[in-house]
Amino acid sequence: MSATPHKPTVTEREARQVAEAAREQDWRKPSFAKELFLGRFRLDLIHPHPMPADEDAQRGEEFLAKLRDFCETKIDSARIEREAQIPDEVIDGLKEIGALGMKIDTKYGGLGLTQVYYNKALALVGSASPAIGALLSAHQSIGVPQPLKLFGTQEQKETFLPRCARTDITAFLLTEPDVGSDPARLATAAVPDGEDYILDGVKLWTTNGVVADLLVVMARVPKSEGHKGGITAFVVEAGSEGVTVENRNAFMGLRGLENGVTRFHQVRVPAANRIGPEGAGLKIALTTLNTGRLSLPAMCVGAGKWCLKIAREWSAAREQWGKPVAFHEAVGSKISFIAATTFALEAVLDLSSQMADEDRNDIRIEAALAKLYGSEMAWLMADELVQIRGGRGFETAESLAARGERAVPAEQILRDLRINRIFEGSTEIMHLLIAREAVDAHLSVAGDLIDPDKSLSDKAKAGANAGVFYAKWLPKLVAGPGQLPRSYNEFNQQVDLSAHLRYVERSARKLARSTFYAMSRWQGRMETKQGFLGRIVDIGAELFAMSAACVRAELLRTTGEHGREAYQLADAFCRQSRIRVDELFDRLWTNTDDLDRKVVKGVLSGTYTWLEEGVIDPSGEGPWIADATPGPSKKDNVHRPIR
Repeated sequence: MSATPHKPTVTEREARQVAEAAREQDWRKPSFAKELFLGRFRLDLIHPHPMPADEDAQRGEEFLAKLRDFCETKIDSARIEREAQIPDEVIDGLKEIGALGMKIDTKYGGLGLTQVYYNKALALVGSASPAIGALLSAHQSIGVPQPLKLFGTQEQKETFLPRCARTDITAFLLTEPDVGSDPARLATAAVPDGEDYILDGVKLWTTNGVVADLLVVMARVPKSEGHKGGITAFVVEAGSEGVTVENRNAFMGLRGLENGVTRFHQVRVPAANRIGPEGAGLKIALTTLNTGRLSLPAMCVGAGKWCLKIAREWSAAREQWGKPVAFHEAVGSKISFIAATTFALEAVLDLSSQMADEDRNDIRIEAALAKLYGSEMAWLMADELVQIRGGRGFETAESLAARGERAVPAEQILRDLRINRIFEGSTEIMHLLIAREAVDAHLSVAGDLIDPDKSLSDKAKAGANAGVFYAKWLPKLVAGPGQLPRSYNEFNQQVDLSAHLRYVERSARKLARSTFYAMSRWQGRMETKQGFLGRIVDIGAELFAMSAACVRAELLRTTGEHGREAYQLADAFCRQSRIRVDELFDRLWTNTDDLDRKVVKGVLSGTYTWLEEGVIDPSGEGPWIADATPGPSKKDNVHRPIR
């Protein structure tokens, strides 16, 4: 029997408990980034830079050559932008060369590429068309293949993975019209009915959902006899009776994106299609995203490389006051920023990806930092490119071509990249997610101490445990290799990078001391200090990027590939990054966070409505959030499978 789902009423504490239960609690492997936040600079975990096996590299390079030829001869990016749709023949061609199965094991018909080469492929195809990059990424990084690879049964893998590798496009459905980063309020229901489940609910922003053949759907199973219940993951055939794609959404960028609204009404799903046990859905989603998040910075790296190419070519051709604009300092500093940052982003991506492939380290924080840092820095690089191009940067490629100039889509890349700061965890949510991991050691020893619901005896016990931990830990934050002039001296070649690594080591200890001070000052209120936590995370991201840049430069030096130039770029990046880190440290304690909270209260209470006078609001009528009441669809099905 089915039941009408209802939207759960959830308190802040309950929402936090749901998120905490889904979080991977254990650290069974070392983590460079986790150690960094604890004030321990474990260079040995990332240096010497790990390398792919020769066989993996050969297989990856062969596919990249095939993909490059396809991108150059079969993809018309301007047409996709103009028609707001990827042509069916392009998707068919991608299927033929195996692009749907890049990460799927060869025994299921996939290409079996490593994370490193999968990301190189996404950077390449994403530079040809960001919409195609998004389609392939959503299909393989978070769609059906990844959760099945991690949590699926052998039967599920044999049933679905061959389809995913060659023919079937997949999508991941978690978000709902009134549920974003707070999944405790998830309303889509999956009610047990014999050997099946009956799905009812509405999902929003279903990337690939309009053309998908298979869906990963997160739904809430009600607790009942024989059923543990909770948020659960299912593989659903997109063509099932009762599945309706009600709308194909349109956005400021990624105009070829097949993103929609999907309604489920009395959709019957076999229990054999459930991924993992009941109640494991959020854990599956978060674990899937741990490495899945690396696909976004991959495309950000591709964007940075393109921005650098255009900035170089344009700034050499465009003259102002008797010399190329590149040699005017105001423009030159922007070009230097793009070049240095692209080098660092690629360093972060390749290092994180190779560590993911080797599986020696836990990279959940590294992947999250790569996503956060990559999406923010790529947006800045694209913005600087538009500025370097001036009026031409604001003009569309189509308009440029119409008046006889090179069709450079600078404004398009700015629009296309903007979503990456929201996709798969917004910057604000990433700050909180990473901060939770960064302060995990503190909460694990002092959690009961700051929990208002714990008894005095629990608090006393927690206090004793915390005392032991901090007595051992705090003295180690006073001094370290960063204060010794010859530390990391192998990085002192024609350019001295050792000084930057000493800075990272000192800053990591300072970061840990700052976190400890904040914990002792705010205790249980620490989690409400989102401004402070965001800056802590941003400092960690910069320190990780500096470390990766130096390690990559040394790798390139020892392999004889542009070593001297790599050292110069790493040096430039680290000098730029250190300025940002110093400013972030200052802003930990000197900021307007308290004042901002007062202003926000005033804004929401209507105190400043007089400030809004004198304008016209061109917005249309309608509710802020669409009604998602379960029931039969009243709209035409715009589902468009590509066969």
